[in-house]
Amino acid sequence: MGQSLGKASVRPERPVYILNSASVVGTKEAQGPLGLLFDQTGEDDMFGCATWEEAESKLQKDAVNLALEKAGVSPEDISFLFAGDLLGQSIATSFGISSYNIPLFGVYGACSTCGESLALGTLSIAGDFAERVVCVTSSHFASAEKEFRFPLEYGNQRPLSASWTVTGSGAFVLGDGQAADRMKADGKGRPRARITGLTVGKIVDYGLKDSMNMGACMAPAAASTLEQHFMDFDRRPEDYDKIITGDLGKVGQKVLIDLLREKGYDIFAQHMDCGIEIFDGDSQDTHAGGSGCGCSAVTLSAYILKQLEEGNWNRVLFLPTGALLSKTSFNEGKSVPGIAHGLVIERI
Repeated sequence: MGQSLGKASVRPERPVYILNSASVVGTKEAQGPLGLLFDQTGEDDMFGCATWEEAESKLQKDAVNLALEKAGVSPEDISFLFAGDLLGQSIATSFGISSYNIPLFGVYGACSTCGESLALGTLSIAGDFAERVVCVTSSHFASAEKEFRFPLEYGNQRPLSASWTVTGSGAFVLGDGQAADRMKADGKGRPRARITGLTVGKIVDYGLKDSMNMGACMAPAAASTLEQHFMDFDRRPEDYDKIITGDLGKVGQKVLIDLLREKGYDIFAQHMDCGIEIFDGDSQDTHAGGSGCGCSAVTLSAYILKQLEEGNWNRVLFLPTGALLSKTSFNEGKSVPGIAHGLVIERI
């Protein structure tokens, strides 16, 4: 099934492959540095729908459909679906993918949901409970602003520490060795990468209350998970070509690097942040960078896996980060706890 390592990590004994994946994004994301790599872009950010929430549901539906198509499988071939989003009661998920009629585990890890869903999918396959699963998550700038901050019509000003929620959805089809062999035998290509380990994060709260500086709020959780990962796997930063956080942005990146240096780990040379990569901070006016469930998901599908496939990288540590706040907790003056889940993804 797998080997438990230390306090929070697992090394699967059975192979777990990312058979294929898909990324669907909005117009702003398509104009960014990674724009040409995404599988599908909406003509506008409504995606032909009447509301922002319906648009986000369509993002997920389209991403899952495209991922299944690229992997050469149908919904009937999938054992479980692990999915979530940022909206209350995960309505983007429940209204977006219900038509696939796949047994669903709804998950919520805020912007770390991509990592959480991939970790759960990996465990289900490594434990021989499934041959194939789908992991998907999404976010939408307008629906997230309405959910967590102010409706767009309010026209509020954003501080430089604020991030821009990515409009996008990333879907991943995971499979075991037999699924990978069948995929190649059917002429559907080869898997994109292999997941060889994972570290489950814990809630870390430094007492920060600024919801417009989520990078700083999430950085301590990322540092905690990274430190635990290095101890559990007996590795150092130089054992990875890249250590990739989800959406810390420029502010959170500096906090993370400083926190880990205090612990004796220097990740400056290896660190990359999806929120920094997905937008051009100078021309696109996104301040600290990108955020949201879709940020790390679409960057993993479109860019990170491509680098592994082409042999530019051999092993990366993918670490989506999440800020665990809600309108209620913010209005009651609560702090913003963070969480981060890590996955070791290797070239085949």
